[in-house]
Amino acid sequence: MQKPIILPVKGVSPTIPENCFIAPNATIVGDVVMGNDCSVWFNAVVRGDVNSIRMGNKVNIQDGACIHCTYEKTKTVLGNNVSIGHNALVHGCTVEDNVLIGMGAILMDGVTIGSNSIIAAGAVVLENTIVPPGSIYAGVPAKKVKDINQELVHGEIDRIANNYVMYSSWFK
Repeated sequence: MQKPIILPVKGVSPTIPENCFIAPNATIVGDVVMGNDCSVWFNAVVRGDVNSIRMGNKVNIQDGACIHCTYEKTKTVLGNNVSIGHNALVHGCTVEDNVLIGMGAILMDGVTIGSNSIIAAGAVVLENTIVPPGSIYAGVPAKKVKDINQELVHGEIDRIANNYVMYSSWFK
């Protein structure tokens, strides 16, 4: 069986708790620290080679997503209970707790996504954009479309994060 690519960069190796799931063809390199119950799915790349990447607990990086940062400029920080959708690109930004980043979304350097927010599939969040907590952003470039209600926080954000912990268990 194929094993994930997990490599040190400049003497710094990823820190991955034992209760995390890393798909056989995922890549995690360099200064990456993951919390508990995280998952990195098929063909996803988490590249902490040029700056640091920090993940809270219950973060899922879905198939084909890329998490990176900018040399000597921006690190990437992902809070707790964060879902990064399939083929999303999250680059040099901060994503606070309880956030869903939709499939194919792009988050540029310096972006901050406030807690309890959703970034719609295909959205492009431009450099240095601040998404207020409790917002739904969509479009190219991404703009606020509405405030999120608590049903979406629990019905979508929590559900997806919890489902990915369950899906991970199927592979262990």
